Amino acid sequence: MNVRVSVWEALEAVFDAIVPLRARAARTKARSLENIPLIPSVHELLGTHITTLMDYKEPAVQDLIQSLKYDGSSYAAALAGGILADYLREEIASARSFSTRRMLIVPVPLHKSRARERGFNQIEIVVRALPLEFQNGTIATLSPHILTRARETRPQTKLHRSERLSNVAGAFACADEEHLRKTHIFLIDDVTTTGATLVNAAHPLRRAGAEVTLLALARA
Repeated sequence: MNVRVSVWEALEAVFDAIVPLRARAARTKARSLENIPLIPSVHELLGTHITTLMDYKEPAVQDLIQSLKYDGSSYAAALAGGILADYLREEIASARSFSTRRMLIVPVPLHKSRARERGFNQIEIVVRALPLEFQNGTIATLSPHILTRARETRPQTKLHRSERLSNVAGAFACADEEHLRKTHIFLIDDVTTTGATLVNAAHPLRRAGAEVTLLALARA
């Protein structure tokens, strides 16, 4: 059992016993995978393809993403992890049929100051909720620390679209370039709007010799 997810579950159980669940958390906990509308689609930014699995305009998707981002919900993480696992299983199998590269799963990191403020990285708790075969090398290897956010950036949601690329330009760095050669990385974020964060996060990985597939749970 994943220790971090277990800690979140224990904390949530205590919190739920004391304080009524927020409306969005209650709605999310009443849903299963079958209740989340999936609309896989591919978008392009600066010649780079980004795949998104859901549409943030859907109320059930909004509840799911907000439960992750603002509540750190372990149930929402497990739900999102199930959605992600269903998609990745086929994609990784397809990639392996054409390549012998090692398959890595990497969440887009928060800057350390933002991580301290929030207490968690919402997309990291999702990838840590993936089935073990996506973490231990059977299907892929979870590698949450090979990409770092080298400088703090302003929240993308508060910026005009034209400012988002410059805001995150050069914001990411590789912690271990040698480890990335001849790998295929599935770089994953929770929500993308312009795609600027994912595109810039991929630059140091590609410079290190990795092939990179960009994914987001939802598009806003």
